[in-house]
Amino acid sequence: MKELIYYSFLESSDLKRNFIEENKEYLYEVFSKILNCIKDGRKILICGNGGSAADAQHIAAELVGRFLLDRKALPAIALTTDTSVLTAVGNDFGFDAVFERQVEALGLKGDVLIGISTSGNSENIVRAVLKAKQKDLLTVGFLGKDGGKLKDLVDYPIVVKTFSTPRIQEVHITIGHVLCDFIEKSMFGA
Repeated sequence: MKELIYYSFLESSDLKRNFIEENKEYLYEVFSKILNCIKDGRKILICGNGGSAADAQHIAAELVGRFLLDRKALPAIALTTDTSVLTAVGNDFGFDAVFERQVEALGLKGDVLIGISTSGNSENIVRAVLKAKQKDLLTVGFLGKDGGKLKDLVDYPIVVKTFSTPRIQEVHITIGHVLCDFIEKSMFGA
């Protein structure tokens, strides 16, 4: 069992190292687009299911609260948190509509939608992205495996190329943390 622990940490760190070597220029481009939206007074909407829902909430909390710096709050909403909306929409329209309806209600032109899906095929995320594109939001996917359906739907797919869901999630939260750090330091200094 000691080997399991060691191997898990090694696998996670190797995946992160390989991911950033392949994607550092691309992440800078994507993060800069998101930063510009925030600077233009727009907001970030974030959604995901299960562990990805927790990641959506975590990232939104870091932006609204703070990541490392004491600074003004930044506009971010996790679409995973309002149980009344989630259950009403789920009951009346089906679970596949729970994020789509919120994007329709809250999303404005120039906002950002980040959809988090380890498979890239979550239907409720697909529908949220399609609605966001209709409303002219910038769409970003934190995806896994081969990117799934969302890879070709979002403006900026960020794909963690492994089939291990836990490892995908570990990279996704690192991407989220680095995005928060990037936005915070770009806007409020080191």
